[in-house]
Amino acid sequence: MRILVVDDHKVVAEETKAIINQEPGLTADAVTSSQDAKQLIHTGAYDIYLLDLQMPGVNGMELTREIKKIHPEAKVLILTGHEISPHFNYLVEAGVSGFISKTASRQQLIRAIRCAIDDEVVLPLSLLPQLRRTEIKPTQKNMGEIRLTQKEEEILVKIAQGKSNRAIADELLVSQRSIERHLTEMFRKMNVNSRAELIVKARELGLLPEAII
Repeated sequence: MRILVVDDHKVVAEETKAIINQEPGLTADAVTSSQDAKQLIHTGAYDIYLLDLQMPGVNGMELTREIKKIHPEAKVLILTGHEISPHFNYLVEAGVSGFISKTASRQQLIRAIRCAIDDEVVLPLSLLPQLRRTEIKPTQKNMGEIRLTQKEEEILVKIAQGKSNRAIADELLVSQRSIERHLTEMFRKMNVNSRAELIVKARELGLLPEAII
């Protein structure tokens, strides 16, 4: 099984590569930028990709989407030192097959890879409660003629908290343009022309949690 490690921290990338290459039946290469990874994706030479979640330019989630578009059968594991709970559903939606902490032991790293090969997943216990929310198909909340998707509901809450489009994009690991498109669609659905009007209308329709109101 051929594995590509993508991490902008060279030490982490090389150490992870070395550990994998010591394991029988596994061969790893390592690159330190998403741009280098994108060039290799088109070769189709890898069965598993270990991606850093937070990288300059194209982050791990966006790179996962690109990999799955070109190689749907490839397995993608997220290698991260950050809290992934807020991004869990979006990562699953993107096609991620598992998660590995940068502080994981050699045994944990190899076990996660072996599980991915066997179509199984190892998850941190902290993520277990979220499994009930891994159904990513857009959910709709009916309020008369207004229907919001799950992502629109999440963006709406963050807007009500006073967060900017850039801050929301950073939290959800998507582009700012994506947030702007969702916002435009919500304006259309609610027949409003500004963030302030959107929040007022959302409160009238009971679309915001009481804690936000």
